[in-house]
Amino acid sequence: MAVSKILGSVDAVHAAMAAQNYVADRGLATAVFLAAKLGKPLLVEGEPGCGKTEIAKVLAAATGGELIRLQCYEGLDASAALYEWNYAKQLLTIRLHEKERAPKDLESEVFDERFLLRRPLLKALTADGPVPPVLLIDEVDRADEEFEGLLLEVLSEYQVTIPEIGTIKATAIPFVVITSNRTRELSDALKRRCLYAYLGFPSLEKEVAILRKKVPGLEDGFARDIAAFVQRVRGEEDLVRRPGIAETLDWAAALLALGERGVTRELVEQTLGFLVKDAQDLKALPPARLDALLGTP
Repeated sequence: MAVSKILGSVDAVHAAMAAQNYVADRGLATAVFLAAKLGKPLLVEGEPGCGKTEIAKVLAAATGGELIRLQCYEGLDASAALYEWNYAKQLLTIRLHEKERAPKDLESEVFDERFLLRRPLLKALTADGPVPPVLLIDEVDRADEEFEGLLLEVLSEYQVTIPEIGTIKATAIPFVVITSNRTRELSDALKRRCLYAYLGFPSLEKEVAILRKKVPGLEDGFARDIAAFVQRVRGEEDLVRRPGIAETLDWAAALLALGERGVTRELVEQTLGFLVKDAQDLKALPPARLDALLGTP
């Protein structure tokens, strides 16, 4: 099916994401549709483990486009994100020219595209497949603020200028998904260039639907018991890190692997590390508090 049909309407986007077992609400499907229609990056902020990264993976699977991922971290720069030269091959070429005393223009010879190492941003701009790629810029809030300036230059015109070669413009505009866990505020300039979506913790009904789609063999009643307990844990405001959907799925899979079909306090104590992944939070949930969360008298 053509990409224009897969992402051609809000309903089509919603159906395409559902076909990949992603439970999306109407607002998110609308944001994805408009980002594709307008050729704008989609900035998705929200709680950790709530499906932000999965959006890009789902879109790549639905459209058949290549998923190109740039994982952000402190100190990320242009050489790791955009491009760098293959200095070893350039040096070898220079030595060969010196040995053969070749009359060619050495500078134009060594600064040729065949010596260019394309990192994720440039790779996305120069992709020439039948379907535009999906570029995932993951956890952009982990990168330094200076990196946002580089992103603005690349995403404003979908092109980049390499001094030794010239300007390289995208052959096809990639679908760009930028995720952030809000560990720091992003610049207004970056936000203005993007469409925006926020993914918070799901409602009980939505979490049950996600469990039913993502964990094969999970019965509806058991899925509801799992989701209800996780929802109550999330409601505890003194926790350092409340469990996301990813933790719910991990815990449900662990319970099924143990052959369990119900949620008990003993079972919760034994498997709490799948759900609560912070030492301080584990200490804050002693048996008496677990009983209260489970509604056990």
